[in-house]
Amino acid sequence: MLLCFNSDSLVPVKMVQLGEPATLKCDTPKEIRSKVYWYRQSVGDTLKLIVTLYRDTEPVYDSAFLKSRFSAKNANNFSKLTILETVQEDEGIYHCGMTAWHNLEWSGTYLLVKGNTERTSNYIVVQQPIESKPVCPGTTANLQCSVLSDSENKTCPGDDNVLWFRAGSNKSHPNILYTHENRTDKCEKRSDHQKRCVYRFSKNVSSTDAGTYYCAVATCGEILSGKGTTLDTQESSVWSQTASTVVFLLSAVMCISLFITAVLIYITKKNNSDHHKAPVLQKNINDQKTQEVLNGNIILINMNF
Repeated sequence: MLLCFNSDSLVPVKMVQLGEPATLKCDTPKEIRSKVYWYRQSVGDTLKLIVTLYRDTEPVYDSAFLKSRFSAKNANNFSKLTILETVQEDEGIYHCGMTAWHNLEWSGTYLLVKGNTERTSNYIVVQQPIESKPVCPGTTANLQCSVLSDSENKTCPGDDNVLWFRAGSNKSHPNILYTHENRTDKCEKRSDHQKRCVYRFSKNVSSTDAGTYYCAVATCGEILSGKGTTLDTQESSVWSQTASTVVFLLSAVMCISLFITAVLIYITKKNNSDHHKAPVLQKNINDQKTQEVLNGNIILINMNF
């Protein structure tokens, strides 16, 4: 297989456990009402036609693929291919081709079969570090991958390819980001038969680049991946600290506002109470003076008589 990817390429990667079903989809625009072709391309191999779909007719499978292992159908706006039970040979790029008028449109997804017990044992992929320190957006993250191989036990021809892909934190499909050609100036012999090749991947980090980055070697019709390196961006932690600070300040301001409101209510009620008491007190004083005047007049009248 010719890996024609660069650092700007984004090829979706779908991971599935060995023996589990895998469903691959591709969008089919409304204006496309013609044939849809599904192909598989294993590492180091050419395109092989799996099935042809045409409108509402039954899918036509190629003789090299058993109909009992697959399910294919077209829906309103997408085409779907399902592998009912994955095996080692199912790993590879699945291409969806559509004919619209005289044009042929393509999309591809890499199917990575995990938990494969029949993989070649003469390759070991080691990633460092497993967890990186949080990186600020705008800075560069440097990831490293070491591939240990036993060249004498290699049973297939051709060079190896090392690629990087990312599994995002938002559960979206991983994407192939970058591929290395096997260059001897990155490798060193550790013994007569074993060699160690070091591959580095540098990326200018943005706020959306958080996730797990995997290093993998494509060789002998399969891909062997490392355990991954988790990359975290500081923006999320800074945001959580900022959010906590804002919540604390808002709570403090709210408490102060409630206290001031309570004091103002108390002062207002007290003033209103004092204003109500003053007329009553004045009225009592006036009534008392009037009564005293009347009493004095009564006494004066009695004395005159």
